[in-house]
Amino acid sequence: MLIRINGKQEDIQVATLGDLLQSKNIEPQMVSVELNNTMIDRTNLTTTLLKEGDSIELLFFMGGGSGHDLRQ
Repeated sequence: MLIRINGKQEDIQVATLGDLLQSKNIEPQMVSVELNNTMIDRTNLTTTLLKEGDSIELLFFMGGGSGHDLRQ
């Protein structure tokens, strides 16, 4: 089925958001998922079904920083 992930059309062969994350080797605790402009709670990833034409945004948590105070 064709869906859009972060603005890019992809042909996928999975049924749920959880399956999609697993197929891309993405840890659910490291990403927030938006499906058709609605944030999906992590507890619902494995039960949220995907359908043709869905639009998914994967928002990754990034750590780090320079350790410098940027207010100077």
